[in-house]
Amino acid sequence: MNAQKENFLLAVEGLTVSFDGFKAVDDLSFYLDPKEIRVIIGPNGAGKTTVLDLICGKTRATAGSIRFGGKELTKMKEHQIVHAGVGRKFQNPSVFEDLTVFENLEVSYPQGHTVMGALAFKRDAAVIEAVERIADTIFLSDQLNEPAGLLSHGQKQWLEIGMLLIQKPDLLMLDEPVAGMSVAERKKTAELLRVITRDHTVLVIEHDMQFVGDIADRVTVMHQGKVLSEGSIEHVKKDPKVIEVYLGH
Repeated sequence: MNAQKENFLLAVEGLTVSFDGFKAVDDLSFYLDPKEIRVIIGPNGAGKTTVLDLICGKTRATAGSIRFGGKELTKMKEHQIVHAGVGRKFQNPSVFEDLTVFENLEVSYPQGHTVMGALAFKRDAAVIEAVERIADTIFLSDQLNEPAGLLSHGQKQWLEIGMLLIQKPDLLMLDEPVAGMSVAERKKTAELLRVITRDHTVLVIEHDMQFVGDIADRVTVMHQGKVLSEGSIEHVKKDPKVIEVYLGH
């Protein structure tokens, strides 16, 4: 099994976190392959966002292991986890509204991450090429010189995904990326995630079952901090336990 584990980009095993005796995540285990889109679904309070908090180091595990590319994340600080290749997008877009789309992508470029890097940072050909390439990927080439505050809600979500992409993470974690989007924007986001997984692994928390069906390679269903069911979208939709605790409502 150990040799097999090394093939996983992310191996979560026995993960537990307690808040005042309440186990928000309870002995959770799941594994992500490279370039997979995994979607975690489940009722409110199932522990889905807490799992992302644990992986990115925002919350400390009470017990268990999170192995990412051979590194144990539970022993690392948040900024070390980012540098190891984990990118996280929260539910509400947090872009710099007064800056242009170009500038938002530019400030996310990895060269500026250290004090020395920021001092030495200059807008050279490599930066411009990276910004233009990412803008094209996230459907914002025509908005490069627009202030981010003028973008639609969906476009701001894409911009924030772009701000992660330009940092070249191996794993992107997205919390309800299509919440508040139009039907057309949701379709384009599904298209975007499929393009992203040519080079990255994506872990998504989502409630929109149509969108989940459009993007997911595998689905993990959580309930009360544990894995309730796992497999293809067709498999979990037919699982009587899932229907009872989640889809039935």
